[in-house]
Amino acid sequence: MTAHDETADLATAFAAVARRLEPEPDVTKTVGRLVRAAITMVPGAEDAGVTLLERGRVRSVGPSSERVAKLDQVQHELCEGPCTDAAFEGDLYRSGDLNRDDRWPKFTVAATELGVVSMLAVRLYTERTVLGALNLYSGKTDAFDDDAETVAGMFAAHAAVALSGSRKQAQLVDALDTRDTIGMAKGILVERHHVDGDRAFDMLVEASQHANVKLRDVAAWLIREASGA
Repeated sequence: MTAHDETADLATAFAAVARRLEPEPDVTKTVGRLVRAAITMVPGAEDAGVTLLERGRVRSVGPSSERVAKLDQVQHELCEGPCTDAAFEGDLYRSGDLNRDDRWPKFTVAATELGVVSMLAVRLYTERTVLGALNLYSGKTDAFDDDAETVAGMFAAHAAVALSGSRKQAQLVDALDTRDTIGMAKGILVERHHVDGDRAFDMLVEASQHANVKLRDVAAWLIREASGA
């Protein structure tokens, strides 16, 4: 196979992946598809997971196995590891043998106990925001080479667009749900207290501030209370 053929095959593969990663208003489902595709696409990957960056904090989403879930949690607790660095510091981190890598000594102990030797972490970002990191794991030494880096970087670019779109859709759905919930609560107050819509909204705001509870949660409680649920 010529270099041109390989490039064409890779382009076709990424086009197919991009279509499968079409965003939906469920970030967890989008990440799940992303993780499964990453294991298939990136040479050497045995496991994968995604670290999402939200309001300066990180959380693990869509781990492909229990060991990935544990390792992601360890990195978050220690604030140390390839995925943490990819989310906060740089675009890509690779280790062919964590036991001989002194960059993350505490994390390496946990990784070794769970049978992980090689890691590749790639930042997920768009022009406007850093979303987190894609984390790839293997129990083999030097599992990820330069080709794996290239493929992972290209994959991460597609994945970041899909993830960004999914987040925006989820936020829109949440905003619509919040509006509907508050609207229903206002209607209850209008009927109970014979006030207009503006006064009903003010009552919800006052209750929210007094109880130190989010406005949507106050509205949801009022709806449950009115329905006897």
